[in-house]
Formats: sequence, structure tokens, C-alpha cells
Amino acid sequence: MSKVIYGTGAMHTESGKAMKRYSITIFFPCYNEEHNVERVTREAMDVAGRVSDDFEIIIVNDGSKDRTAEIADRLAKENPSVRVIHHDHNQGYGAALQTGFKNATKELVFYTDGDGQFKIEEITKLLPLIEKWDIVSGYRIRRQDPLLRKVNAFMWGVLVNALFKINVSDVDSAFKLYRRKIFDEITLTSQGALIDTEILAKARAKGFTITEVGVNHFPRVAGEQTGAKLSVILKAFKELFELKSSFSPRSE
Repeated sequence: MSKVIYGTGAMHTESGKAMKRYSITIFFPCYNEEHNVERVTREAMDVAGRVSDDFEIIIVNDGSKDRTAEIADRLAKENPSVRVIHHDHNQGYGAALQTGFKNATKELVFYTDGDGQFKIEEITKLLPLIEKWDIVSGYRIRRQDPLLRKVNAFMWGVLVNALFKINVSDVDSAFKLYRRKIFDEITLTSQGALIDTEILAKARAKGFTITEVGVNHFPRVAGEQTGAKLSVILKAFKELFELKSSFSPRSE
């Protein structure tokens, strides 16, 4: 894959060829991300403007109890390309992603988390691959999370790959690019952390293609992680068993 040259204007490959400009939705879920939401939104706006002439930024506020909603609403008021969708209470990570996918209007849909642990400009590693693949997933080259969370994630990945034959090394990486048409073909039910597994398993069963490319991952500098909470983990396993019992590769 060609190396991408970053700058303040349009992005180019190493050969000097301008990258194709895409119609794209960039969205991210936020729960109590008052210290991160503005930085991530502005980064998304900057990158989107360099890779696309037709884009939208969606902030999904999943019932935050801090100033996330206030900040997000201000950003949307100041910037016509930004929309905010509020959940009146915390519904869960999967529910927040479902809201983003359902409200995306562009040809491509990219999502990341609202915690700022990825550099959105690395979407340029994914975009050249979307011409040949339906889903491009950014796997974390060196995951910057606590050891226990990394161990849990590794074991979870082994389990879901064995159950659903997804063949993706970093199933739950929050740095993925999709063709929006995928979400017209699959039905999502997960309200929690199983959502990435459900999307990839059902998309592959429908014949959509998936590939991966390495991206950088950075330590969280503000806010608190919620993915390692016992309640989140237990809900994920409950949904996993429900998905496995109902999932038929030929029907989804």
C-alpha cells in the first residue's frame, strides 16, 4: 500500500497522486467524555475536510452525566457538518453504535471512540483499501491499555473468532471503515460490547469482505474507561451466547 503524506491540505500518496475523495460519515459514541469530545470532533472535522467534499460528523451522546451534551450541542451549533444525537439515558456501547450506523447518510461510514485513543488522520490507511473490501478494520499495533484489559481482549478475540470464524485479529478495535450498504443487509441487536463481533460475523455471513491494517493506539489522557467493568463484561457474554444460539451463517 502506498505511503500517505500528511499536510494541511489534501492528502496525497507517496507518488504524489491525490487520494480519492469519498462521501463519508464519521461518528463516535461518547459517555462522559467532556474532556475529549471537542478535541476529537475538531480532529474529525479537519481530517474529513481533507479526504472528502461530502461529509458529516455525528456525535452520539449516550446519556452522559457530565458536560458532554452541552459541549457537543455547542459544536453542532457552530459547525453545520456536525450533528448530535442524544440518548436520554445510558443505553450501552452497542446501542450507541447502532444509533450512529442508523443515522449515517453517506456512502462510507467510519467510527472511532470519543476518548481520543486513536489518531483519526490514520483513516488514510483504511481508505485506499475500501475500493477492494467492504470493511477495513484498524488493528492496534501496540495497544495502550492496562494489562488486564489487554489479556481479557486477547481471550475474548480467541473465543469469538473460534465461534464465528471472523478471522480478525483485533475484533473490538474502535477504528473501522464500512460501506454503508452493509447495514441495509444485516440486523443488529447487541446493546453492549458484543456489537463489533455481531457486525463482523453477520457481515461475513452475508458475503461482505473484511481486511485489516495496523494503526497506532495511544493512552487515554482524560476521562474513565468503562469497558472493563464487570457489568459490561457479563452483558457481553450474555449477548454472546444469545447470538451464538440464534446465529445461522446462511440466514444472516
